[in-house]
Amino acid sequence: MPLKLLCVIAHPDDECFAFGGALALAADRGVETSVICLTEGTAGSYRGTATSDAELAKLRRSEFAASCDILGVHHHEFLNDPNVYLDGKLEFVSLSELASGLVARIRDLRPHVVITFGQDGGLNTHADHTSVSAATTAAFHWSGSPKRFPHLGPLHSPQRLFYVTTSFFLPGRLNPMPAPWTLTLDIRSVFDRKQAAFQAHTTQSPLELQTRPVFAEHGQDEHYALAAITTPQPATQSTNMFEGIAE
Repeated sequence: MPLKLLCVIAHPDDECFAFGGALALAADRGVETSVICLTEGTAGSYRGTATSDAELAKLRRSEFAASCDILGVHHHEFLNDPNVYLDGKLEFVSLSELASGLVARIRDLRPHVVITFGQDGGLNTHADHTSVSAATTAAFHWSGSPKRFPHLGPLHSPQRLFYVTTSFFLPGRLNPMPAPWTLTLDIRSVFDRKQAAFQAHTTQSPLELQTRPVFAEHGQDEHYALAAITTPQPATQSTNMFEGIAE
């Protein structure tokens, strides 16, 4: 059985902006990658040619699919589709509701490793990112528990949970308080694909242009904090997301 990686995000473009290097590197080594997105990203400032939320949602779904194709993602979906959660409103959805949906998907997809945002909300300190972090963390732990949602399929316990973190900040933005990293991925071999995936989000081209110089200077690595693991151990530095994984 191949190694499996699940990435849980809040908005279309998170998959490339935050996690594109990890997803592309994993795909290149034959890992089966999946991305679950919780909103259609219709509350953002950048709307492209869309004149309504419905038009924007359609555009952003298409962009999300194109980006995932570029990154080599095997499976991508919106949680609770077609009743996708509202962009900018995830903090008002109960933790149990969000986590139960993710528990069902984790038990079905059966990933070895799960990656998502940290509690800082990412480089733009977005509340949706914090909410996704909380729900994914709960689902990571609950998916293997017989006490939690026993009707949602056979139990499955992923072996690693990582939060994306950072070694730099975005100019003009409120700085997050990021977790210290324990994993550094050299993404130079896939950097152009990460950028191409971001550029596939044409509605977000103003953001891509604004951040391009920052990523050109600082974006040759992606940093992650190991948030949970199957056996007690001290924190160490690593360059391999799948180090020690039992297939």
